[in-house]
Amino acid sequence: MHAMVHHRFGRASEVLTLKDVETPEPAAGQVLVRIEASSANPYDWHFIRGEPWFMRAGFAGVRTPKRPIPGGDLAGAIEAVGDGDVGGFEVGDEVYGFSHGSFAEYIAVDHGSIARKPDGLTWEEAASLPLAAATALQGLKEVGGIAPGQQVLIVGASGGIGSLAVQMAVAWGAEVTGVCSTPNVEFVRSLGAAHVIDYKSEDFTQVDERFDLAFQLGGTESPFAIRRVLKDSGVLVQCAGDGGRLLGPIINVGLASLANRFVSQRLVLVNTHEDTETLDEIRVMVEGDDLRPVLDHAVEFQDAGFAVDEVETGSPRGKIAISGFGREAPVG
Repeated sequence: MHAMVHHRFGRASEVLTLKDVETPEPAAGQVLVRIEASSANPYDWHFIRGEPWFMRAGFAGVRTPKRPIPGGDLAGAIEAVGDGDVGGFEVGDEVYGFSHGSFAEYIAVDHGSIARKPDGLTWEEAASLPLAAATALQGLKEVGGIAPGQQVLIVGASGGIGSLAVQMAVAWGAEVTGVCSTPNVEFVRSLGAAHVIDYKSEDFTQVDERFDLAFQLGGTESPFAIRRVLKDSGVLVQCAGDGGRLLGPIINVGLASLANRFVSQRLVLVNTHEDTETLDEIRVMVEGDDLRPVLDHAVEFQDAGFAVDEVETGSPRGKIAISGFGREAPVG
């Protein structure tokens, strides 16, 4: 099969190469998915660059990548099933989910990391959802405890996670204020945000409004700055967002953990887990017209590195999809 492979760390477009590799076999409890589409996430460039550097001591690899096929989001059809319990999935089922190694024509995945693809979506739209939508749902609902009537602040409202978080918060009855850059103000408003703050012209940490819940998906503002706009009982949910090359978001996460002991607000981190239950809840929201995927654009499979570069250095609206798996392309 074809796969995008990297054997050294670096900029995605410079180190990812289209190669012929062995097609995996599904183990017990796994299914083999023929991938039709994937999408680019910050998750991908962190692994491809091996940054923040502490990742290399754990799961990325110290000098060379431990897992040379990157990618996480996937949408496709089941080609084969392994032995034992595979969650009721059958050959031919159209599914979506998340598993490392999705920049390839085929992937063997645990059945608990996929779910039935939402009806009515293209492959690209379905592949844009798993990691971003799971993070949005768990950050707002499971960690943040969102409730109808709350005032919710979403920092990074035009991005892959933020564009979905705005829609979810509105669907759950919250009044949403989105923070984004000037070109995206009307876009965030179109997602359902009642108010939009352009961070280029206004410091959102200095506004008079007080929020029940703040979801930080972008920016480098410290938790001390953001808690100024929280109610006394408010919650700040942090995502593993921006930060330096060495330590990434660790400083802000550490500051929040320390401050959490001394303030009335809750300052917490969302650790996303992708599972069938979460993916099924996302599917129900999509099929109930409460959530729509937001695609900035799509690239061909062999250009996956450029999509990852754009997520790292640019500011796409929503997600960048990766399609064209299985089409004839030059192999390095």
